Amino acid sequence: MKMKKIPHKKILILMLIIIILIPFCLYQNKHLVITTYTYESEKLGAELDGYRIVQISDLHNATFGKENKKLLETIRSCSPDIIVITGDLVDSNHTNVERAVAFVKEAVKIAPVYYVTGNHEYWLDPSENEQMMQGILAAGAYDLDDEAVRIEKGDSSFLLVGLDDQHLSDETLKNLLQEQKNELSIVLAHEPQYLQNYANAEADLVLAGHAHGGQIRLPFVGGIVAPDQGFLPEYTSGQYNSADTEMIVSRGLGNSIIPVRLFNYPEVVCVELRCKN
Repeated sequence: MKMKKIPHKKILILMLIIIILIPFCLYQNKHLVITTYTYESEKLGAELDGYRIVQISDLHNATFGKENKKLLETIRSCSPDIIVITGDLVDSNHTNVERAVAFVKEAVKIAPVYYVTGNHEYWLDPSENEQMMQGILAAGAYDLDDEAVRIEKGDSSFLLVGLDDQHLSDETLKNLLQEQKNELSIVLAHEPQYLQNYANAEADLVLAGHAHGGQIRLPFVGGIVAPDQGFLPEYTSGQYNSADTEMIVSRGLGNSIIPVRLFNYPEVVCVELRCKN
């Protein structure tokens, strides 16, 4: 039985499509963008007006330039007062602890770094998890899992609160905020689908990630699929509100199970705090 030959013209067309698709997909995965949000609050003192927080989420061991120089330059261009990492710094499917720690070592040279875990940190082997946490702390970053720290400037302050990825839906946040005075609270929480729980705890501003922007984004539709939210997820990118709580969801930087983003550029989030009075 003779095999049917594929015409040369069809082969050339197929090769041309592949040649076009490869750089297109690389660009979709590697073209960094900065999204800047302004958050106004009557609780914020004048000395903290203009305070800048850069959020890094879901890096998943991705690299942007040699030794992540492009990513670090992008962060530096935002002139952050602090940098917050909202989980999944590593990926449990292709883990590189040394790369993750090296990024943190350079980031702390730009601004103080505060970190909370994502689900992928918990999926690591215990030895890898310990190696990474020790490396991050040795680099000078702060582990904010289920902890709160007061950020102060002059007579002004706000409460920066971090949630361990295993305590997003319980009473942990409410307990951390229960002694809060009339002070702005900013919460780092990896997963966005618990917005109602964050609102019940009366958090003011929540910075989250995890959804990878819905992986593929379409006009008038938004994200197509997200972890723990399934198809046509509700929380993928941008600002959401529940009661007096605002949540900003980063599209993140890297990928995990699905290796390609489409119309969903890797994102560095910059939040500028403004005094409303």
